[in-house]
Amino acid sequence: MLPESKSGAVLAPPRPPAKEAFVDRIAGWSVRHRVVAVTGWFALVVVALLAGALVPGENARATDPGESGVAQDVLRDENVDDPPLESVLVQPLNGSQPDLAAVTELADTLRARPDLAADVRAPLEGAHPDLLTGASALVTFRVAGAPEAVRDNFEAATALVGDVAARHPGTRLAQAGDMSLSTIVDEKLKEDMRSSQHFSLPLTLVILFLVFGALVAAAIPLLLAASVVATGFGLLAVLDNWIPVNSASSVMIMLIGMAVGVDYALFYLRRVREERAAGHGLDAALKTATRTSGRVIVVSGLTVMLCLAGLLFTGLDNFRGLTLGTVLVVGLALLGSVTVLPATLSLLGDRVNLGRLPWIGRLRTGAGESRAWAAIARTVVRRPLWWGTAAALVLIVMALPALSMRLQSPAPTESLPSSVPTIDAAERMREAFPGAPTPARIVVWGPRAQSALTIEAVEDLRERLGVPVTTASVGDVLIVRVPLPGSGSDEASNTALDRLRAEDLPATLGRVDGVEFAVAGRTALARDFAERVGERIWLVFGFVLVLAFVLLLIAFRSVAVSVVSIVLNLLSIGAAYGMLTWVFQDGNLAAPLGFEPYGGILDWLPLLLFVLLFGLSMDYHIFILSRIRERLTAGTPVRDAVVGGVASSAGVVSSAAAIMVAVFTVFVALSAIEYKMLGVGMAVAILIDATLVRGVLLPAAMALVGKPAARPS
Repeated sequence: MLPESKSGAVLAPPRPPAKEAFVDRIAGWSVRHRVVAVTGWFALVVVALLAGALVPGENARATDPGESGVAQDVLRDENVDDPPLESVLVQPLNGSQPDLAAVTELADTLRARPDLAADVRAPLEGAHPDLLTGASALVTFRVAGAPEAVRDNFEAATALVGDVAARHPGTRLAQAGDMSLSTIVDEKLKEDMRSSQHFSLPLTLVILFLVFGALVAAAIPLLLAASVVATGFGLLAVLDNWIPVNSASSVMIMLIGMAVGVDYALFYLRRVREERAAGHGLDAALKTATRTSGRVIVVSGLTVMLCLAGLLFTGLDNFRGLTLGTVLVVGLALLGSVTVLPATLSLLGDRVNLGRLPWIGRLRTGAGESRAWAAIARTVVRRPLWWGTAAALVLIVMALPALSMRLQSPAPTESLPSSVPTIDAAERMREAFPGAPTPARIVVWGPRAQSALTIEAVEDLRERLGVPVTTASVGDVLIVRVPLPGSGSDEASNTALDRLRAEDLPATLGRVDGVEFAVAGRTALARDFAERVGERIWLVFGFVLVLAFVLLLIAFRSVAVSVVSIVLNLLSIGAAYGMLTWVFQDGNLAAPLGFEPYGGILDWLPLLLFVLLFGLSMDYHIFILSRIRERLTAGTPVRDAVVGGVASSAGVVSSAAAIMVAVFTVFVALSAIEYKMLGVGMAVAILIDATLVRGVLLPAAMALVGKPAARPS
């Protein structure tokens, strides 16, 4: 029998308690077993670091795409390495005559050490006249020795070049080549890694301190992010035995890990402090933070991870390593935010506010609503169509320069500034002897690869091209090096490469039976990489867009909200593309940002930016939409809910955006042009997303969409 009230009315039976969501159960367990959760997390960090240091194995090697990959596979199957080719440019510092004494001494010095240098070529006594032009002479040699000794032999040979240069103070001896360029790139990447750490950590700590006004509260997100990155790199060191992760990817993985780790902790911690400031107890505050911010973190993290998985459609090994690393650190940040973070906050209690400066801490104890953003949102929702159209037009105008975007791959001489001595040497060498620093490399194999007919065909190729062609027999393979005109990445180089592959080689080596060949080298690799990206880019875009739509549809049960969110993301990404083109291709702001006008955009950058930005910018959209939905489900009118949701999320979104912009701005201070472009693109897009999109476009769109956002997930 149903119970009756005092008035005699039949009361409905009590509703059974709703089953807790999985995230709530995980966080609840962590709070109840807080010591175990915290200890377990740091045990994971230690185990990951030890595994990375102690697990044996060789790093996996990436396989290049296209014809470059075919040549690479041939050398690997033969179990041979192409001996590095080095070149030394000899020029008088003053005068118009070549310093033949320096050329002679350099050649004799290198030939006297066959254990270090082999196949020394110099324009002496009528030999190799193609290595002499005007006042410039070129001396080339191959670094000798077994693969394990090549590095030491290269350094010793470079020291010999330096000794000769010291004895000829009026002559420039500038060295560049396979190992010189790869070595300086690796060194600069390591310097960039150290610089990014030195800049990003203090910047993040300062912003967090301003956000929270207390040293302990500010340190928590930073410590979580640092532990995420440390764990991620420890695990990557093990997984690198099977999936290649290069140095450039490592820098990106580290900064992305820091950004999302801090962001997720910030979302959660700000909500806890907001609930505590509203008078709720610690346990209740943690439960509310988990039910709201915790679920947003999970949805956002999964969205980022799945969007990044779109890079796998390219089939490129370098993107596989980058995808693995970023998915790993984002997943760890997500895990830490719903386990060790609530456990730590439960342990600390009110001690999270220790180290407070009164003049900052008094303002930052609670979150509250932003009056400025509330006023902006209120103005927008009164006339949403007008304001939304105006903001969209601003972003479209910003995106217009992207219509003239030119994609190209950087040569080593373009990736780093000419202030680097090796890059300066390569530039001077390229001007005097086009293609010398980074020639095309033709790998010839088959039963007759080193026969007299093949050598004769190589001579025909030399006469046909009219450039200095060098050969080297490595095992059963013949390697032919052919200089290409141009910078190595411009139209002249690509045209020469296409002609070499389609006409010159078939007309010479192609006439020899029992011989196969493939063209590799830096120009060929960049071209093959760009073609692969061009073939697969629409698969990646399609995957990310469909996936984002499905995830948003699951989260908010609204087709309109899902479509609006995707359109807003596309507008901010388009504006970032436009800014990149305006700055780097058109050469604006080159001096302040410390780069030389590039004349194009890296061919892989739009793809990577699209995937990263689409994933990361979803954080703000999902967080703000969740705040709006909280109010809609409570019965608040649509426009009031939009204003309240934007105002209440302003503090955490602005803080998170400031940290992300600061972290990615660090890229601009790094050496490589790739990092500068990535940093500008990411920082601009996030800044736009957190201001114009969040403050104007999103409230305008939600005011127009209306009630569908209230449907529960």
